[in-house]
Amino acid sequence: MNIPYKAHPWHGIHPGEQAPTVVTAFIEMVPSDTVKYEIDKTTGYLKIDRPQKFSNTVPTLYGFIPQTYCAEKVAKFAEKMSGKTVAKGDGDPLDICVLSERAVTHGNIILPAIPIGGFRLLDRGEADDKIIAVMKGDEFYRQWNDVSDCPSSYINRLKHYFLTYKNLPGETSHCEITNVYGRDEAHEVIRLAMADYQAHYDNTEEEKPV
Repeated sequence: MNIPYKAHPWHGIHPGEQAPTVVTAFIEMVPSDTVKYEIDKTTGYLKIDRPQKFSNTVPTLYGFIPQTYCAEKVAKFAEKMSGKTVAKGDGDPLDICVLSERAVTHGNIILPAIPIGGFRLLDRGEADDKIIAVMKGDEFYRQWNDVSDCPSSYINRLKHYFLTYKNLPGETSHCEITNVYGRDEAHEVIRLAMADYQAHYDNTEEEKPV
């Protein structure tokens, strides 16, 4: 292989030959992290966005699906399915939460994940969907084929984290979860996010002129 440099996690890694049924997930954060890491879009390195507030820690492996983008198509679908006014997508790769029985001790890794559902989060009116997936081959969670197989406590824990992790005490949340959806709808969100990426990027870090 003649690759002279490390691939950019967002632009240089394929979302998966079997996407949307099996996707590649780039993991930025793990449940033991006490600061919020995210990809620096220019360099591709992980950066510290901010310390986690108070006792909030992400409940699952958390990252994004490469070569996806939440823009017009994702926003239009969110508006259709939620009945809310959705101004636009949040302008980031599509987020993914990956369940695994085994402890993963650090981020900055890729893994194969099987989407089983998601929830539609609106952050200040922008579409910010969270795909829920299980790690491919996981001995326990592979039995879950759809979000309806998950105990409600799992979903409630995820919802609570994303509704509160940015807030100081007494603040009103600017986030709203309008829907929890199953596998088929998750697949459609992934397809649309991949289409939004293709519409805005040509597999480089340069955005196409509008």
